[in-house]
Amino acid sequence: MFPYAVESFSAEESDILRRYFTNLDQPVFALVNLPEVVKGALFARYSRSPKSLRRLFLDEFVDELDITGDASVDATVGLRRAEELYEKVFFEYGDDSVAQLGGVHLACEQASNVLTKVLEWGRLMAYLEQSTRYIAYNQRLTTGHYRYFRDPGLLDSPLGARYVGDMDRMFDTYGELLEEAQVHLAARHPRQAGDSDFVHRQAVRAKGLDALRGLLPAGSLSNVGIYGTGQSYEQLLIRMRSHPLPEARVYADMMLEELRKVIPSFLQRVDRADRGGAWADYLTTTRRDTARIVDELFGDLVAPDGDHHGGPSGRATVELLDFDPDGEDKVVAAIVAPRTTRPESEVLDRVRRLGAEEKRSILSAYVGERENRRHRPGRAFERTDYRFDVVTDYGAFRDLQRHRILTIEWQPLGAALGYDVPEVVAEAGLTDRYVASLERSRELYEVLAPSFPEQASYAVALAYRIRYTMQMNAREAMHLLELRSGPQGHPSYRWVAQEMHRQIGERAGHRLLAEAMSHVDYGAEDLERLESERRAEQRRNSVSTATNPAMP
Repeated sequence: MFPYAVESFSAEESDILRRYFTNLDQPVFALVNLPEVVKGALFARYSRSPKSLRRLFLDEFVDELDITGDASVDATVGLRRAEELYEKVFFEYGDDSVAQLGGVHLACEQASNVLTKVLEWGRLMAYLEQSTRYIAYNQRLTTGHYRYFRDPGLLDSPLGARYVGDMDRMFDTYGELLEEAQVHLAARHPRQAGDSDFVHRQAVRAKGLDALRGLLPAGSLSNVGIYGTGQSYEQLLIRMRSHPLPEARVYADMMLEELRKVIPSFLQRVDRADRGGAWADYLTTTRRDTARIVDELFGDLVAPDGDHHGGPSGRATVELLDFDPDGEDKVVAAIVAPRTTRPESEVLDRVRRLGAEEKRSILSAYVGERENRRHRPGRAFERTDYRFDVVTDYGAFRDLQRHRILTIEWQPLGAALGYDVPEVVAEAGLTDRYVASLERSRELYEVLAPSFPEQASYAVALAYRIRYTMQMNAREAMHLLELRSGPQGHPSYRWVAQEMHRQIGERAGHRLLAEAMSHVDYGAEDLERLESERRAEQRRNSVSTATNPAMP
């Protein structure tokens, strides 16, 4: 069974698309023969649109491009493999650095929210993922099905009918409650003077989608745009081919087929038994053996999800697990050392003898006047690290997991840690139906888990909590905490960023470093996207005025 919806295009549309996309009927395809700025703009628009990338290209981009010169191109049959030099250097001699020089824009559509975390694991790739904040998930696919992954093995089993029935009911509830939440929010947040009706509607809509996203199961489908080098794709595909989730292994094969139409030489090792095959076997073996020894020695620390009987047990938490008490001094020493001719150890000894104000003066000069969060100091801030244990709902985890210049690892997604009910849901009088849908999610998960331990996570609603660890240096912490605490952010991860910042200053005692993170926002926002929508409209009006100066 092919578990993906297939789009249909007219003959004229197909003639245009085949010049720029490596296939017209698969959920994975590469973009070719387009200017880099167009590919980037396509991916940016993609993250906020319910449309597929090919449909988006036809509807919003193709009229702005001169495509006459590409009439003879047919990307769907693959590019000519005139890569003898690359093959000789890369494949025969194994110079991995060559594979860092060829990149591909790849569209990965109809991927479950479980698979997207696998796709976004690599640090050295760029990703844009479809946002639950801008897209209502009660829209159906062209097949008439709701947008969740239908694992062939699961659907062919005796549990297939139960899976489809319960997942459909979860999406039904999402759609019903979304409409009621939007009405409640529009009444609670009337349009303010100076705001257009469009700005108000967009802000209210985003708030409603944020509040109800917890009802969506992790099997919900998403589109991910990826840009990466040949080397990055090779590592991603080998990890996917050894992954225990069947969806990941099948998806890897589709990705490999499309990538080979564009950068075949860079990917010759992936499915060779003695190269990529041996690498994948290594990953599989170490995962299996580690799981076995952990179960033997720490089996009492693993509580089965079946012991949980529902309800919002537990709570979201952030705990600073580990930090260097001397971290602040080491950062100051890292600032000073490159400006001397002495070993850093000697510099550190001197720094430790400085007074608090002297240290502050060095840090203040290095950090400077930060007019906005993008003004960040240099790599001296990478001298100290923080490791956090975090428990949040899966929705917040999805957003925080996308930060790649750090170390993040997570426990299996289940229902044992309970769930969160947003304030908006309670205020709108929707709690009973919201909780009933979450309980349906939990019960389906527990039915699936014994027979389908990997696929069972598809049933877990995004409101359920997951535990993960995040380790980052102070420079990455500055970026992450200032970005994710912003007033336009989702409340569930804003709180995480604020709490991390507080613990860096108070628990670690790194008050000077915490002060340097001056754009961490502790304010409260009722309508998070309102100011952002206002700025977006101002930009649109500015562009319109510049294009049509005669307009008032």
